Amino acid sequence: MQHFTPRRAPEIWRKVQGTATIHQTRLFDGTRRGVATGGHYSVPKPFNEPNFDYITGSPERQKLSTALNHLRSRLPLQVPARGGPSNPESSPNANLVSMPMPSDHGNVFAQYADVSEKDVSTAIRSALSTKSAWQDMPFTDRAAIFLRAAELVSGKYRYELVAATMLGQGKNAWQAEIDAAAELADFFRYNVGFAQEIYDKQPTVNSPGHHGRTDWRPLEGFVYAVSPFNFIAIGGNLISAPALMGNVVVWKPSPMSVYPSYLVHKILLEAGLPPGVIQLVNGDAEAVTRTVLKHREFSALNFIGSSDVFRSLYGRIAEGVVGKRYRDFPRMVGETSGKNFHLVHPSADIENAARHTIRASFEYAGQKCSACARIYLPQSKAGAFLDAIKRELQAVKVGPPEEFENFVGPVINQAAFDKITKAIDSANQDDQLERVLGGTYDGSKGYFIDPTIYVSKTPDHVLFDRELFGPVLVAHVYPDGEFDQVLDVIDRQGGNFALTGSIFSNDQTAIRKAEDRLRWAAGNFYVNCKTTGAVIGQQSFGGSRGSGTCDKAGSANLLMRFTAPRTLKEEYNKLESVMYPSNLR
Repeated sequence: MQHFTPRRAPEIWRKVQGTATIHQTRLFDGTRRGVATGGHYSVPKPFNEPNFDYITGSPERQKLSTALNHLRSRLPLQVPARGGPSNPESSPNANLVSMPMPSDHGNVFAQYADVSEKDVSTAIRSALSTKSAWQDMPFTDRAAIFLRAAELVSGKYRYELVAATMLGQGKNAWQAEIDAAAELADFFRYNVGFAQEIYDKQPTVNSPGHHGRTDWRPLEGFVYAVSPFNFIAIGGNLISAPALMGNVVVWKPSPMSVYPSYLVHKILLEAGLPPGVIQLVNGDAEAVTRTVLKHREFSALNFIGSSDVFRSLYGRIAEGVVGKRYRDFPRMVGETSGKNFHLVHPSADIENAARHTIRASFEYAGQKCSACARIYLPQSKAGAFLDAIKRELQAVKVGPPEEFENFVGPVINQAAFDKITKAIDSANQDDQLERVLGGTYDGSKGYFIDPTIYVSKTPDHVLFDRELFGPVLVAHVYPDGEFDQVLDVIDRQGGNFALTGSIFSNDQTAIRKAEDRLRWAAGNFYVNCKTTGAVIGQQSFGGSRGSGTCDKAGSANLLMRFTAPRTLKEEYNKLESVMYPSNLR
């Protein structure tokens, strides 16, 4: 059901033919509109966007190839300091920041202007000046904007989004498709449905003559959204979830994703989003964050990135709370890192487990938050499993994503390449590790690292805890009779992260035991399925411990974090006496 919030915009009432009245309100463009419809509206049922396969000779592959060539011809792409219409008050720093292409680092993919702190303050003021009109817009109108944006993502801009993600993020066609096209559209559609679900939560029990209601207010200030490089769709979720609930947002994307993020913002504006509602700012993370966290009306952080950065922000915001800097207690919403696991039981289908592990560990070069980075193999099946992995990986190619046959692309930048290859060099010399395959890399043209697997001779090797965020998998082989003990090992390891985990087994008793004993080891736990690939509307996503606040993207729970519910009560009957019956003699 559609629920309308009271309007604060200027109102006029006029008589029509002496009896009826029409309510008019000033909209964003200064025009007046009469309310000509009445009723409780329900938004369309959300659905998952079908994926394009980009098979050889298909029209979709041809259109994507054309988009790739067109984008290549425009390099380097220019991105402004602030998204949206040009602002005469903008004063970005003079120097442009260049972002190399991960698969061809001799070429610059995008250049962006670095915003000044004055620019960030202007963006905050602009967002707050829009807040009243945005939060008072009927939900059906806010929803229409994001549903229109979903259609633009899945239609007009699909190939440009996918091409930009392939070149800028180093994803192959399939990985770019399921992210920048399908999942982004899914977030827009499903978040509309989740918002409807929240607004429909109203009291159902009332005393006679009483009426209770819930006003799902947005937060009173603004939301600061910080998005990562590895999923374009995540940026779309971080901004759409709070905005749909009537909030305004200052959005700081990762420098490595400035162009596709700029494109997402452009799509929202084309769909009818008022320019002030979501303020896209590009620049130095510290400068932007420092300005945001000084502001009294900072009301929430919506963050996805590294655990260390989130902890740092958490501490700085806590200092602001202690110092009474903020009007509100800011909401802290964060999904961070993972050291995710596969557990193989002796009863497992080994070929199936091996194929799932290759996808979970090596697709997108291991740069998914949910990627499998550690695996536990039963002694009786370890040899067969590793043989299956070697056999399957013979068909896996590493190289530029524009060459469609490549399964593994580059890691995102020089810093990531150096961190991962340093760890590989150390592991190759470690007598506690047996290298099964890989351990090689080539950074001469792009940041390419081959799929790498080690078997540890000790269950407590540092690789079981250290997050690398690359195509490196470490295995522990356990005696078949020590399944119970290995559950304790899995729960203890993982660097205090608890994002995703999987068990492969055909023994239902073992599945139940693992599901129960590993209850706190993963926010998303899968059975006979890889740790990656949660689908919006089907599996909400998020972990706890050091992996975040577990607010579950892809659910109404996340959107509810950006509300400040107000309880309303009205009585229709009259109070006849001050005294209660127990007071009477």
